Amino acid sequence: MKINNIFKLIIAVVVCELAGVIGSVLTTPSIASWYATLPKPALNPPAWVFAPVWTILFALMGVSLYLIWREKQKSQSRIAVFVFFQQLGLNVLWSALFFEMHNPMLAFAEIIVLWMCILMTIFYFAKISKPAAWLLVPYIFWVSFAGYLNYAIWQIL
Repeated sequence: MKINNIFKLIIAVVVCELAGVIGSVLTTPSIASWYATLPKPALNPPAWVFAPVWTILFALMGVSLYLIWREKQKSQSRIAVFVFFQQLGLNVLWSALFFEMHNPMLAFAEIIVLWMCILMTIFYFAKISKPAAWLLVPYIFWVSFAGYLNYAIWQIL
């Protein structure tokens, strides 16, 4: 791997992890106060599970982004990267809606849009790099589970 490619990989992973850091900054103040008081559905995992899972998922997203970034298909890659960054922004927005604004209903509506955008990203990435698309599959599964948790909390409230 050339130095240029290593640099691109590092940038792609760091950008994705920074989205996770922003989401965490929006989330953390509400965990011990507001979120701790919410009734949770039966399948709610322990709180400690979320940080390592998201860290791994953001790293996988970064590697996926890198695989697209290094491809030579510029016009297809631009669209794919644009859709990727839309879903990344929606990911951060969900944290703001759910944890900062304490609005599970609006967060659930947004997570549906996020899920569709992730699916679109997988679709566009698959046209360019199958491994890049497959790296996003754990992410869409986790967001599906998060959607269930979000919906259940909204309904319990």
